[in-house]
Amino acid sequence: MRYLIIGGVASGASFACRLRRLDEQAEIKIYEKTNFVSYANCGLPYFIGDVIKEESSLTLQTPYSLKARFNIDVKLNSEVIKINKEDKTIVIKDLKTNEVYLDYYDKLIIATGAEAIKIAPLSNKIYELKTVEDSIKIKSIINSKENNIKDVIVIGGGFIGLEISENLVKANKKVTLIEGSKHCLASLDLDMASFLHNELRNNGINLLLNTLVTKIEEVNNKVRVYFKDNSYLESDILIESIGVKPSSKLAKEAGLDLDFKDSIKVNNNFQTSDKDIYAIGDATSIKSFIDNEITYIPLAGLANKEGRELANYLVNNDNIDLKALGTSILKIFSLNIASTGFNEETLRRKGIPYEKIYLSPLNHASYYLEASPLTIKVMFDKSNFEILGAEIIGNGGVDKRIDVLSTAIKFKIKGYDLTKLELSYAPPFSSAKDPINMIGYMIENIKNGLIRQHYFEEVDSLINDKNVMLVDVRNKEEYELGNIPSSINIPLDELRDNLSKLDKNKEIVLICQSALRSYIGCRILSNLNYNTSHLAGGYRIYSMIKHDQGLTN
Repeated sequence: MRYLIIGGVASGASFACRLRRLDEQAEIKIYEKTNFVSYANCGLPYFIGDVIKEESSLTLQTPYSLKARFNIDVKLNSEVIKINKEDKTIVIKDLKTNEVYLDYYDKLIIATGAEAIKIAPLSNKIYELKTVEDSIKIKSIINSKENNIKDVIVIGGGFIGLEISENLVKANKKVTLIEGSKHCLASLDLDMASFLHNELRNNGINLLLNTLVTKIEEVNNKVRVYFKDNSYLESDILIESIGVKPSSKLAKEAGLDLDFKDSIKVNNNFQTSDKDIYAIGDATSIKSFIDNEITYIPLAGLANKEGRELANYLVNNDNIDLKALGTSILKIFSLNIASTGFNEETLRRKGIPYEKIYLSPLNHASYYLEASPLTIKVMFDKSNFEILGAEIIGNGGVDKRIDVLSTAIKFKIKGYDLTKLELSYAPPFSSAKDPINMIGYMIENIKNGLIRQHYFEEVDSLINDKNVMLVDVRNKEEYELGNIPSSINIPLDELRDNLSKLDKNKEIVLICQSALRSYIGCRILSNLNYNTSHLAGGYRIYSMIKHDQGLTN
């Protein structure tokens, strides 16, 4: 059987190597249009910031290593320009010699990945970051004394835009990051993204949100970026990282069916509308694990899994049941930012009923060095208490918790059953009650009717509601540093001695810094027959969002 693969990197190389491990007799050939067949594309921003110092560190496999170990033939600088379904051939152009020739296949695997969405064509002033060649070019230009690059504009606040912005700051460049929507990183909700925005600003990045770029042009050796009101900014160079779209032009021209966002349409086994052509990786869409609907999630982990699963299917006829949660993580300066499943914006858009909780536990024991808070948001099904999505931000311990929550979603663990998980504990790593257990306790309390919540988006209406009394149970010093208008201050430990100040005819909404003390206060008052609830996430979430909105507006 002769397998031709269009594209290396994640899915194509993963498929080829797994296929060889299962079938020693197969003929396997990869056509890759760049000069690198298998490289760490997620590491490219860190090469620019000199965190990864050697270019060779970005290369995972070479044509030589793939041939020597796996007997896989690799053709670099070789662009497939046409697929002929009828006679099962492809047309290849050698990008170095311009020679055009044919090759034939029994099975064809399209792993062309994604391509960058661009406003302006690339030039010696305008760049994208997609390949090793791109990273070498950008690093060379910003480090050149002759070019004297000081100011860089980055368009797009997704994964690549954020990571390249951080690494440009580390390279001592002044960075302006422009994002067209109301917050960076689409996998987060606005409330959680506020912490990210604060981190970017604190590290010197000029962050422009809700800002649409209408035109880009080069003027007097500068790049000029125009906005809707015809105002503009200038920089020495510009990097476009607006997002990506499936690289499906080749498939479309071959007459293959397309799907969501013009991705290549495939069945559960990654077979296209042609029985001998398959597509994997960022060129395709995939079903969501949460609601089984088609979605587009261009992540390296998924692409690698798809390559492996397809090889299993083609050799062993193992049917594939791969669905995506979109679990992801990135580091921006001191913050680790992770998410899995659906965020609140997606749940609202899809009309999926949900409840949400916030908590701010420490990442490890408070008495151990450098303990710091995690900010955790979890969405769960209101009817069966299964987890639908989660977002976590913190300085450490984020990866462990998001992976546990991703596993919980995958295996449909009830939110309240997280209380039963036995998780590793020692002071440098966690607390005796891990934040994951705390999530379970909170969902269990909601399930059992022990607590009612209000959210930050309700605060303005609560302030104006004559049937509501806002009581801040933080200590006096905390309250005086900032508080919600119309709230009164009764510290938690003084609550029992000040019951006369509370109106039993009103709903008593308690507020504290993170919602832990307010929960305890709610239990005290509920047991005394007060109508009580608390502010989910506490003043910490509320104040961060208000601060961020003030800067954005």
